[in-house]
Amino acid sequence: MSYAADVLNAAHLELHGGGDAELRRPFDPTAHDLDASFRLTRFADLKGRGCKVPQEVLSKLVSALQQDYSAQDQEPQFLNVAIPRIGIGLDCAVIPLRHGGLCLVQTTDFFYPIVDDPYMMGKIACANVLSDLYAMGVTDCDNMLMLLAVSTKMTEKERDVVIPLIMRGFKDSALEAGTTVTGGQSVVNPWCTIGGVASTICQPNEYIVPDNAVVGDVLVLTKPLGTQVAVNAHQWIDQPERWNRIKLVVSEEDVRKAYHRAMNSMSRLNRVAARLMHKYNAHGATDITGFGLLGHAQTLAAHQKKDVSFVIHNLPVIAKMAAVAKACGNMFQLLQGHSAETSGGLLICLPREQAAAYCKDIEKQEGYQAWIIGIVEKGNKTARIIDKPRVIEVPAKD
Repeated sequence: MSYAADVLNAAHLELHGGGDAELRRPFDPTAHDLDASFRLTRFADLKGRGCKVPQEVLSKLVSALQQDYSAQDQEPQFLNVAIPRIGIGLDCAVIPLRHGGLCLVQTTDFFYPIVDDPYMMGKIACANVLSDLYAMGVTDCDNMLMLLAVSTKMTEKERDVVIPLIMRGFKDSALEAGTTVTGGQSVVNPWCTIGGVASTICQPNEYIVPDNAVVGDVLVLTKPLGTQVAVNAHQWIDQPERWNRIKLVVSEEDVRKAYHRAMNSMSRLNRVAARLMHKYNAHGATDITGFGLLGHAQTLAAHQKKDVSFVIHNLPVIAKMAAVAKACGNMFQLLQGHSAETSGGLLICLPREQAAAYCKDIEKQEGYQAWIIGIVEKGNKTARIIDKPRVIEVPAKD
């Protein structure tokens, strides 16, 4: 039996039943007989969606796939309506099936630990995978697979404590989404990784093709920015040479609040946001992850049918993280829209007259704000952030 298989068998109870209400408490390494200095993020040099291949490099790498994909047959018809085939470059693959009127909507994603709580890391990873479906307006996932790499740098004790907790968090998030984890793949690797595959079968009216933005639409964002800054700042509390760079603009308490707000945000599903896209006639959306707000906005703009461009005026940011980013010498490029986000919000093109009601409705249902951050104007399918955007400080919830 392989090393990874042994780990998964040991974790079987956590994934398929049993478990412990204590899992919902903040992770304390000493409660599991681990050293107090244990940090899950120690098992990867990159964090979360910050592991992405640069956008311009990725475009070149997948160009051959895109050419093969574009050469396929004309879109199939169902009830005299063309069913689009969506693939390279967008959040999900949407593939018309042989069976009339049905499509396979599928996505995959994985990344490195971004927080030190294994259970929350599992929840964040699952929410991040599902967000690609939600960005297409798909609200129901039929099946999930889990992709897991166990770090060879972990001791057996660390492995046997941490991996089951990650798996339990992933499973619980899948259950919250109304789906189940039925399998996957596990390997050993120098760095720990966690992710999965999300698949669903649906009819064309159950997803929203993200290419129908029109002049006059507004852009709505459903989660705050700054997750990468928050998780890095939290780790710097124990690193004096880094902490000294930001301590004049933020307190340890501010950073801890921001870190918990980031964890809460990243683990929260975008399912309600996706459901409301249908109610308020969204014209398209994407989720904000590793390429940052501007990178994903540019990709969405480039895929529009009409000659439009996106202009972003407002940046909702987790409280104090804009100041931290500036104090770091702009290494994150947060206000320029390039800071990687993990399991971020949906960026949605909505009719202007529907946007305020959408934001009010999502806050009523979830207890969290969404923001109108920009407009759709006539243009050449690009996106930009104005020179001096308004930063909206988003406080931690009590």
